Amino acid sequence: MTAARGRGRPRDPETDTAILSAALALFVERGVEGTSIEQVAKRAGVGKLTVYRRWSTKEDLIAQAIEQWVSAEVTPSAADVYALPPQDLVEHVLPAAAEMTASPDFRALVARIMGSAVSHPALMAVYWKHYILPRRELAAAMLRRAQQDGTVAADADLDVLIDMMAGAVTYRVLQPDPPDTAEMLRYLTAVYRQAGLYPPAEEG
Repeated sequence: MTAARGRGRPRDPETDTAILSAALALFVERGVEGTSIEQVAKRAGVGKLTVYRRWSTKEDLIAQAIEQWVSAEVTPSAADVYALPPQDLVEHVLPAAAEMTASPDFRALVARIMGSAVSHPALMAVYWKHYILPRRELAAAMLRRAQQDGTVAADADLDVLIDMMAGAVTYRVLQPDPPDTAEMLRYLTAVYRQAGLYPPAEEG
């Protein structure tokens, strides 16, 4: 998703950032229907025409705001998976993943995106392309490595395993009383352990 280019002097990246941040915050607070270009401009501290020169519709603006937010998170590459044992990689990514998924902002964003999936499918498409798919590809690479190591069955359906892992986390995040960071770390560890990506807990 790219913003429309305007004529004249070069665009100010700080202005773009302010607009996108305002759009994301308003979307999380009020949803698509409750967000307007005028509100975004006011919160960003810019004129309405400044926003319209960059994005012709609020849907395009919100979609790029989501894209920027999810693309900012750094995740391991598939190459890292084959350079490190799955346990080491999981231990590396879990603390940051637990902190992010336990945050109220992440929970609210996911709820808004899912709630807009039918009425504004382009927003879900952006989230799916830039957030879900890269993480599915990483999980698939980790599971293939685990198959080679013998901790995941050779005939396991990896798509089903990934769906189960992602579905478990989404279900837990959207509960009325969601877990804090420490509880989410414990839960994610259990999910990865059940999937065969983390060793069983040692018996005391």
